[in-house]
Amino acid sequence: MKLTIDRSAFLRPLGHVQSVVERRNTIPILANVLLKARNGKVQLTATDMDMDILESVSCNILQEGSLTVPAHTLYDIIRKLPEGAEISLEADGENNSVLVLAGRSKFTLPLLPADEFPVMSDEELPCRFSLGIDDSKALIDKTRFAISNEETRYYLNGIFFHASKTSDVPMLRAVATDGHRLARVEIPLPEGANEMPNIIVPRKAITEVRKLIDDWDGDINVSLSQTKICFSIGDIILSTKLIDGTFPDYERVIPSGNDKNMCVNCNDLSEAVDRVSTISTEKSRAIKLHLSNNNLVLSANSPESGTAIEELELNYNGEMIEIGFNSRYLLDIANQIEGENVEFSMADPGSPTILRDQEDTSALYVLMPMRV
Repeated sequence: MKLTIDRSAFLRPLGHVQSVVERRNTIPILANVLLKARNGKVQLTATDMDMDILESVSCNILQEGSLTVPAHTLYDIIRKLPEGAEISLEADGENNSVLVLAGRSKFTLPLLPADEFPVMSDEELPCRFSLGIDDSKALIDKTRFAISNEETRYYLNGIFFHASKTSDVPMLRAVATDGHRLARVEIPLPEGANEMPNIIVPRKAITEVRKLIDDWDGDINVSLSQTKICFSIGDIILSTKLIDGTFPDYERVIPSGNDKNMCVNCNDLSEAVDRVSTISTEKSRAIKLHLSNNNLVLSANSPESGTAIEELELNYNGEMIEIGFNSRYLLDIANQIEGENVEFSMADPGSPTILRDQEDTSALYVLMPMRV
């Protein structure tokens, strides 16, 4: 194989595919990116055996062929070369290596045969639909902060997607929870998604898709089965296995009888929570909200750091209530609120609280209280 390609044209897809490759691999070939040069394009493929990504870019091919090279090393080399450099890649079969040339720079990298690279399973994905870019970002951004990191509850290590109905209107819902907070966002059900199975997309795949759509402004084509999902984003195809587990019945966690309703400026609340939580202990991050007539008092205390109190004025005429929250969890939710005000619906100090964006009914958040 021999080709020449512009640095910037090569760097972008290489950055996408190397991100999928795990830093620590017990199988050497999985640390490599597969390069296939043919028909005026070089196709880059990487996999971690659960997820794979494929992207093509135009180049000048002097000799067609295929090889695999260490993904992170190649990416670091290309990244450090000067802007506008023309890169030459040439396989050296006798020495089992590939030459990377650019100006006066020369690198020799070990290669592994392309036929040793894992073959991706060509599974039938019967359910197909398209998502707009804004809907895609909303489904991910407003839920992924609540994905659990607890490996023993592996079925919470991703975002749960399913078809549902709100007021008899078909919707596509995305839900994530770690047991302390829950995020649910919904969009009108895309055409073709009405027969989709309930699926849990793993955190790593969610992270990679979110990076890819930052550089894209068109629709995203989605195809899936009960075990696999594929995202087509322009010239990029990312496929991943789904989490094999049952997502809990999250509807049972969402309270329906919360009668103490508070509306507060989200920016003012976030800044106050951030300031007061400076005093809270590193372990619990607990702050207390004391709510009475048109007044909200936020407080925190710790034996080591002292106490902090801040007051906010708001419109509230309900019963007095004191309730504690993890300040980091509260700020995570507040960061998703795009409107001016955030609404709290509370019942008592021991029951879950519902939070909503006053200007966006598509998203709902549930936060479990703390004893403080």
